[in-house]
Amino acid sequence: MAIVLTNSFYTTRSLYNNIRTLLYTYPFLQSEIIGFSVLGNPIPYIRIGRGANQVFYSASIHANESITTNILMKFIEDFCVAYVNNSDIYGINARTLFQNSSIYIVPMCNPDGVNLVNGYYPIGSSIYAQAQSIANNYPSIEFPNGWKANISGESLINFHHFIFKKQCSLYYISIVFASNVILPFQHSKFSLFQ
Repeated sequence: MAIVLTNSFYTTRSLYNNIRTLLYTYPFLQSEIIGFSVLGNPIPYIRIGRGANQVFYSASIHANESITTNILMKFIEDFCVAYVNNSDIYGINARTLFQNSSIYIVPMCNPDGVNLVNGYYPIGSSIYAQAQSIANNYPSIEFPNGWKANISGESLINFHHFIFKKQCSLYYISIVFASNVILPFQHSKFSLFQ
């Protein structure tokens, strides 16, 4: 039975529930909190593998691109199933990959913004009203569906630069949905077995 459902939009509630279930079902996964959002929502990462080669994936930097969270969460589950069954994922044996690489995944970098876009904050709530007052300065952008920022209206695109500067030993791959989708391991310039 699938843990991660890909036919609905994530909110922090569904993300945290899925992470808890994945950790319980697949105890070889690791997860910690790397920080908190403006509204205090935890921002977790999940680690797959114990190897020296390190790769970092992130999703939902833009609030209205939360389908990227679904993609990464489904990847985590698919990897775990392949690991347990000693089978391949994207043509690579999952256990070999687990031994040679450490894959760090932040499935939702912008939890407040994702919650806003995906209807977690009710219309009329103070959080919704605060964001709407910011959005009123940009009438050409549909609200809340066009919202990309965090709940304070700030872009998180500089998150990319932080990772490059602070974790230069990690390969950084962002899951981008606006123009195309880059699925894990389909990018030929990255090798997990260097």
